[in-house]
Amino acid sequence: MIEVSFSLFYAIYVVFLSGAVFLMWFLNESKNKSDSFEIESENAFWQCQICAYTYVDSHSKDISICPRCGSYNKKSIKV
Repeated sequence: MIEVSFSLFYAIYVVFLSGAVFLMWFLNESKNKSDSFEIESENAFWQCQICAYTYVDSHSKDISICPRCGSYNKKSIKV
């Protein structure tokens, strides 16, 4: 039987555990790799009618609050 001291066993355990975590992280990142941030809908873009600030608000459908000046903005229908 091979004799292993507690400190050597602990070092080997930490190295293998760290390697497993790194491998899982690397595989997850390579699976979910995306080159750019994509917005689901073009309707998420808003432009404030008061300060002309352009922002993204994907939660609001008809009315949104400008993050810069705090004014309410209504979505204009483009034909």
